[in-house]
Amino acid sequence: MHPRKRPRKNASAMKLVGKLVARFREAAGLTQRELAERLNAHEETIASIEQGRRPLKPDMAEAMDQLLETKRALETAVENMPEIDLIPAWAEEYMDLESEAIALSFFANQVLPGLLQPKPYAQAVFRSRVPVFSQDEITALVTSRLERQEILRPKVPPAISFILSEAVVLARLGGDKVYAETLRHLHTCAELPGITLQVIPLSRQTHAALDGPFVLIETPDHQHLGYTETQRGSQIVSDPDEVSILSQKYAMLRTQALNPEDTKALLDRLLRGEQ
Repeated sequence: MHPRKRPRKNASAMKLVGKLVARFREAAGLTQRELAERLNAHEETIASIEQGRRPLKPDMAEAMDQLLETKRALETAVENMPEIDLIPAWAEEYMDLESEAIALSFFANQVLPGLLQPKPYAQAVFRSRVPVFSQDEITALVTSRLERQEILRPKVPPAISFILSEAVVLARLGGDKVYAETLRHLHTCAELPGITLQVIPLSRQTHAALDGPFVLIETPDHQHLGYTETQRGSQIVSDPDEVSILSQKYAMLRTQALNPEDTKALLDRLLRGEQ
């Protein structure tokens, strides 16, 4: 059974709707923070919508129309936005949480997390998909993935930790040229404020997360959640006991991985062609 897909809004249309929101908000004499407070939303959510980084959802469009007295202009715009039906519904909830999180912790053992993928690597990921995507679909998906990476460079960056299996770092997905660019990109990301990058060596004799990859999320209201993916679906983990287990696994992984300085040294050696 295939997972239900929810249409992903066209990026250009999202930017247009975002500019409308900003124009109506300014005409009403409100700041982003003031509008967020009146809608019981986060200021970052309003900023992301106005910048075209996230879609304006129908319920919020309706609330904005009422508050800003825009005669259903935003609701109409949202209803008539062109769509790209590519992002599965089961990924949408996680992407919303990711964009607003104040802390994220990733463990990956097969492919780089989307937030760490440079463009050529992301293209190689989507070109590897079975059944295959069309070139237009690949272009749209890569664009969406790169837009998500903006959360790595905000004015106040979230705390983000990445623990990668050395197998992920050694994999030459996309070929030698892409591999070298990916190593340089990882080194650059490791230098960004708020980001910690660690690698678990293949030589380890114990491993705290043999069950597979997962993500830990801390929301702006300090709720702690987990997220796991499978071949054809995913799960938001909200049960405190289950989140605690994932947190314990992650804490152990941090002790089993190379520290950030040794991880950068490993990336340097790999770039020089050393093992």
